Amino acid sequence: MSLTTSPADFEQLFESAPISLWLEDYSALKTLFDTWRAEGVADFAAHMRQSPARLAQCSSCFRVLKVNQKTLQVFAAASQQELVEHLPEVFRDDMFESLVSELNHLWLGRLEFSNQTVNYALDGRRMDVQIHVRVLQGHEATWDRVMVSLEDITPQVNAQHELSRSERYARDLFEHSPVSLWVEDFSAVKGLLDEARGQGIQDFRVFISVHPEFVTRCMEKIRVLDVNQQTLRMFAATSKDELLGNLDSVFRGEMVASFAEQLYDLWHGKTVQMREIVNYSLSGELINVHMQFAVLAGHEAQWDRVLVSLVDITARKKAEAYLEYLGRHDSLTRLGNRAFYVEELNRLSRKGPWPLSVLAIDLNGLKRVNDQEGHAAGDALLRRAGEVLTSATEGQPVCVARIGGDEFVVLMPGCDERVATALMERIQSTVELNNQFYPGQRLSMAIGWAVCHASGQIEAILNQADQAMFAAKDRYYQDHQTDRRRP
Repeated sequence: MSLTTSPADFEQLFESAPISLWLEDYSALKTLFDTWRAEGVADFAAHMRQSPARLAQCSSCFRVLKVNQKTLQVFAAASQQELVEHLPEVFRDDMFESLVSELNHLWLGRLEFSNQTVNYALDGRRMDVQIHVRVLQGHEATWDRVMVSLEDITPQVNAQHELSRSERYARDLFEHSPVSLWVEDFSAVKGLLDEARGQGIQDFRVFISVHPEFVTRCMEKIRVLDVNQQTLRMFAATSKDELLGNLDSVFRGEMVASFAEQLYDLWHGKTVQMREIVNYSLSGELINVHMQFAVLAGHEAQWDRVLVSLVDITARKKAEAYLEYLGRHDSLTRLGNRAFYVEELNRLSRKGPWPLSVLAIDLNGLKRVNDQEGHAAGDALLRRAGEVLTSATEGQPVCVARIGGDEFVVLMPGCDERVATALMERIQSTVELNNQFYPGQRLSMAIGWAVCHASGQIEAILNQADQAMFAAKDRYYQDHQTDRRRP
């Protein structure tokens, strides 16, 4: 049985096709092209740009023979006649470049080609369209029968544009974030952890303590895919290549220990983490960092996309350290304060070492200086006392504190009577040296000391050191034939 098709069948196929079809006559265009060639035109695109009117001349050569129903629907035309009469409204505005490109295909003898361009419906809608042009078989010499198919791809183009805008937006958020951002690939790290698990490792902390080189191997397997601009500023890098080429300078020292903790959390499935770590800039400066680490959604199986954000908290750490210093030190003498002294005394009473020597120290004549010359002069004398005690105890494992107005204590763990006596003599000689550099009021200290050999004796020897200091103070006032004035 043979199947035959009639012209009516082809007519029906043309009319009911689901895409816009145009049957056109380009013979006038071919005649125009032949004329231009005879006149010596070689570069068609350049010829068009020399005179935009030539494009209109080409457009006038197109003759629409027939369009199908889909074409009328796409272009919002009630009839072929209405569509043809309004073709200048269909082909306009931003079509110049695409139309020149289409015509250039024909100029070069390509009788079949595809192109993306812009058309306009009669209701004013702008449409992105994909066209396919073909000079029909048997009409290659005259171009009097050309089939043009057209597909409205506006939704796809809009979706692509929206995707591009979203990608640009996400990229801008990444690049210009005020936080240092790193995109990393941890898949090789996951491979090493899976390999260790496959070898029967169960206690990961014990494993890395026995094999610390495993932590280093994992660090070496991290692949940095991208960093943003804030990262370059934070790490004093001029470019991404410079930073990525010197990561060994950034992640070193204390970073190994913190990375070991990070691995421990990953081993137990914690793929979102926060911790404070230390990094280094390329200029060598230490950076205290608050790190947030997250395996991105959709990459949990491989860990091949990890986002790491770093916030520089160096200033905060310095402020915290300074506040902690102020909380445990006397601002006038820069020695430990009473809170520091009590904390150290409690610690030593629990752990020693023994013997523990204590020096109780009091300034002589401070009240007289305050009364006669003012508290500024008294504060100057206290600062000098701080200088003396700092200098005399430098390099020794002792606790020196100002515990009252003019009262000072030196705790000397692991020191016997001989060492306590030597320090007392060194303080006294340093006082004499200090007085040579400061004219005016002389600095004088009353010092008493005592030694204990067990925790239960501490309270008693503190009192014993105080009594020895008071005795020294009495001798000072007797020697100077003045009233004993203690604040």
